[in-house]
Amino acid sequence: MAQQPLLKVEDLVVEFDSTSGPVRAVDGVSFEVHEEEVFCIVGESGSGKSVTMLAVMGLLPENARIAGGSITFRGRDMASLTVSELNAIRGRDVAMVFQDPMTSLNPVRRVGWQIDEMLRIHRKDLSRTQRADRVHELLRSVGVADVEEKARAFPHQWSGGMRQRAMIAMAMAHSPALLVADEPTTALDVTVQAEIMKVLAEVRRENRTSMILITHDLGLVAQVADRIVVMYSGRVAEQGDVFDIFDRPSHPYTAGLLASVLGESSKADRAYAIPGNPPSPQNRPPGCAFSARCALAQGRDMCTGSVPVPVQLATGHSAACHFAHEATASNSALLAVSDGSVR
Repeated sequence: MAQQPLLKVEDLVVEFDSTSGPVRAVDGVSFEVHEEEVFCIVGESGSGKSVTMLAVMGLLPENARIAGGSITFRGRDMASLTVSELNAIRGRDVAMVFQDPMTSLNPVRRVGWQIDEMLRIHRKDLSRTQRADRVHELLRSVGVADVEEKARAFPHQWSGGMRQRAMIAMAMAHSPALLVADEPTTALDVTVQAEIMKVLAEVRRENRTSMILITHDLGLVAQVADRIVVMYSGRVAEQGDVFDIFDRPSHPYTAGLLASVLGESSKADRAYAIPGNPPSPQNRPPGCAFSARCALAQGRDMCTGSVPVPVQLATGHSAACHFAHEATASNSALLAVSDGSVR
């Protein structure tokens, strides 16, 4: 019998209220995350990556709602839980590291106090001394020196990289089963990015934690991911094992993303860029949302007339493209050109 996934998202729909009516930001997204794996969600800005995970965490803003589908964590329907039931899970079993720690940390509270808050909420059996020891232990685990002094400092007295370490320490306070990292290195320089990703990898392995990494950095994905889902305009374009997708992308959008990365450092005459721009969620076109930017879709009524359903290409590998099998060969040619091996 197959092992039950840690997290299962099925046909998730998230809508936002607007003056012109509901706006569907996430439209039928499905994926699974398994024990102790790194699962990456990639795509351009506005593709629905962060909104999907905010729905999973129960942190959608007041003008948004889950309008369809289900979110199941360890067999429990997250969307049906009360606020108090969600609060018992968030921070303990599921934790999140946000993109900008300066907007997530309280500027008027000391860093140690904020990490200690996680323990006060979920570990009422610990004494003040035990909590202080745990705070220092957590800070050491993410590479912070002079932990007693640093714990007494305020967030503005920490550098950007150190603040992100504090957020990771806070998230790992209870060794959660699932850690969601929403572009945790975007605001950091390259050297600090590498340090933060190393810290995340170490604490994840030590605690046997699964991780969902939301990012647009495909180079980072290649280094850390077990499986990935590629999102476009609120929908899943492709998903599967990272090696399958990087070696044989079967959606034109995935190939375009990979080609643009290869072109940055390849022998090609100029870097590749996907033509056009993503559609607005308020004005998503009928059919495939990528059709206006896709070379394979030109002149094909199916692409503009009906929304593609995922096509199974291999075990665990699927692409939502009407011509996925044809696209695989076309995508290989595109990647060869962007890599400079074809002139």
